[in-house]
Amino acid sequence: MTTHQLSSGDLIADRRADYAKMLAESGDHQGAAELMAQALELVPNWAAGWFRLADYEEKSGRKEAAVAALRNTLRLNPEDIFGASLKLALLGASAMPEQPPSTYVARLFDDYAERFDQALVEKLDYSVPEKLAALIDRATGGQDFRHVTDLGCGTGLFGERIRHRADFLEGFDLSANMLAKAEGKALYDRLGQADLSLSPDDCGIFGELAERRADLVSAADVLMYLGGLESAFVIADRLLAPGGLFAFSVEDAADTDGFVLRPSLRYAHSESYVASLCAEFGLSAIAVERTVIRMDAGMPIAGILFLARKPA
Repeated sequence: MTTHQLSSGDLIADRRADYAKMLAESGDHQGAAELMAQALELVPNWAAGWFRLADYEEKSGRKEAAVAALRNTLRLNPEDIFGASLKLALLGASAMPEQPPSTYVARLFDDYAERFDQALVEKLDYSVPEKLAALIDRATGGQDFRHVTDLGCGTGLFGERIRHRADFLEGFDLSANMLAKAEGKALYDRLGQADLSLSPDDCGIFGELAERRADLVSAADVLMYLGGLESAFVIADRLLAPGGLFAFSVEDAADTDGFVLRPSLRYAHSESYVASLCAEFGLSAIAVERTVIRMDAGMPIAGILFLARKPA
């Protein structure tokens, strides 16, 4: 459900919000903001409405008004399903979060699941799954794997590329709707819901399942939704058997040291930051490849593919 589909519960307010949307789509963001503000006078506790107002105010150049609207959004929706805290950071009104709200990421991909494959592959020229699978193939000479754990498996795009080389393939994702799409492809031997921003004990990947069970752990186009990657590396380290491989991608932060939040509300990470985490967890990088991973608003998005090995 998109922000525009979240009703205020008031017919007149919804009608004004619809007119505001029409004005915004025609380029009149100031007019859209004025109409949206009128709608919010009728329903001042409408969190989705305040988030829409923030967008119109930002696009009309009224930064302070956008910040105020985002703060109202967070006050009314502290679990932050809209990602208002990320927008506040981009506007310079708060510090950059180390992690995005899990509720925001889950809702984003729940909404996106039905059209994910077509939108990403056909419209955005998304190529991480095949490029990461090819990198693994070149580095390992095409070896098969006893147990593969696909973190952030989504609808199974990477699973499709690795299934023929895996005796056992399991996938985990935060989005229930993505998992349902993956299940429909009949690729995975096991699927489960998990949150990579949490500790191993709380993330949903272990519990009654064994540690050190995987000889390949993948995270294709996942880590850009995490910010700080320490939790993901802790989980991967606990999953990996001795000598196992960790294959993953990031958006390239280029000259930025560490990681940075981008206007897309995704995080980009530097090669040096990733290398420092590999060293911290005793992983040896055996392949690093820079490549275009997708298009966004007609522009190529640069990424880095990594393949690292845990000591035997």
